[in-house]
Amino acid sequence: MGTEAKKAGKVLRRSSEQQKNEALRLMAKELLHHSKDILDSNRTDLKNGRENGLSDAMLERLTLNEARLRSMAEGIDKIIGLKDPLTEGLGEWTTPEGLRIARRSVPLGVIGIIYESRPNVTADASALCIKAGNAVILRGGKEAMESNKAIVKALQQGLSKSDLPAKSIQLITDPSRTFAASFMQANEYIDCLIPRGGAGLIKAVLTQATVPVIETGTGNCHIYVHEDADLAMAEQILLNGKVQRPSVCNALETLLIDKNAAAEFLPVLAESLVNEGVEVIGGEREKQISSSITIGEVSAYDTEFLDLKIAVKVVEGYDQALEHIEKYSTGHSEVIITDSYHTALSFQEDIDSAQVYVNASTRFSDGEMFGFGGEIGISTQKLHARGPMGLNALTSYKYTILGNGQIRK
Repeated sequence: MGTEAKKAGKVLRRSSEQQKNEALRLMAKELLHHSKDILDSNRTDLKNGRENGLSDAMLERLTLNEARLRSMAEGIDKIIGLKDPLTEGLGEWTTPEGLRIARRSVPLGVIGIIYESRPNVTADASALCIKAGNAVILRGGKEAMESNKAIVKALQQGLSKSDLPAKSIQLITDPSRTFAASFMQANEYIDCLIPRGGAGLIKAVLTQATVPVIETGTGNCHIYVHEDADLAMAEQILLNGKVQRPSVCNALETLLIDKNAAAEFLPVLAESLVNEGVEVIGGEREKQISSSITIGEVSAYDTEFLDLKIAVKVVEGYDQALEHIEKYSTGHSEVIITDSYHTALSFQEDIDSAQVYVNASTRFSDGEMFGFGGEIGISTQKLHARGPMGLNALTSYKYTILGNGQIRK
């Protein structure tokens, strides 16, 4: 697989924007053409998932339907409309010796992606890699194996009708940990590894991989309701961030609220969450303020629930809120609700996460919402890429130097 990916990468690197766009168009077309096979395969995965005790949240992430399949194809169409990152010049200059140096965007090469549950990632990630000139080897979770096989078959058929190699996209179908470990250590073939999933998956990849890894995904995201917050706004953003899609990495996991606002705000916010089926977990102090709160362990503050659960803590003020976020944040997305301009600016300066919001939902932490046309993941690290990773994050650069006989003295 690595050899085939390297071969495909050489072709992709030299392919024109028009050739890549035509391949993407055919991939989207084949995705819809094979919709029955894909949805039948997805039903098999869902049946197996229920029998194996997958949670409702995991089943929701796994589910495909006609609307989601159309959305996947539309996502590829949007990527077609994006500017090819390899056509962008990154600067050019002439040295005192007369050397003309240019910095040019180039593909990363062969990208490996390890992910869980969500079969839509198979199409999204493949399309982004192709547009940026990269070959990709996918390793989805065993719970989505049949769905992923059907999707990759459709995408490869689209590629086979284009000028690009069908093996530009490949899927690992061996679910064993031994094979996964070999994949993560295939430095000769894989240029970059991107894991997408929960904390357990991310940790496993970071521990085992020798291939360079871009850490993504884990989202212990906080909402801090400042004493100068508007209650209606706080409630709206809290519910959107927690309830709209609780199984994703940009969903809220912890509610922090100033003690000066807690008596008025916390009962309202907690009751609204409970009415939406959310379990609100706090300590004795929080329980005394709102009977809707369930007494829980402090470890809840360290948990990415990915479910209809949220931790809550009353803080003494801004400084304690910062301390809490610094201790428990995974560097993904944090939001403050406040009418104080000074506090809002301070929060954006003080919080060192990839996305820092003022009075807006963390659910916007998404490549498409940021105008990138899609994403291959949300990087929570600082090297190479940070935040939603669009096309530019799937490239590197090289220097080309033009001379006329210069030698160094």
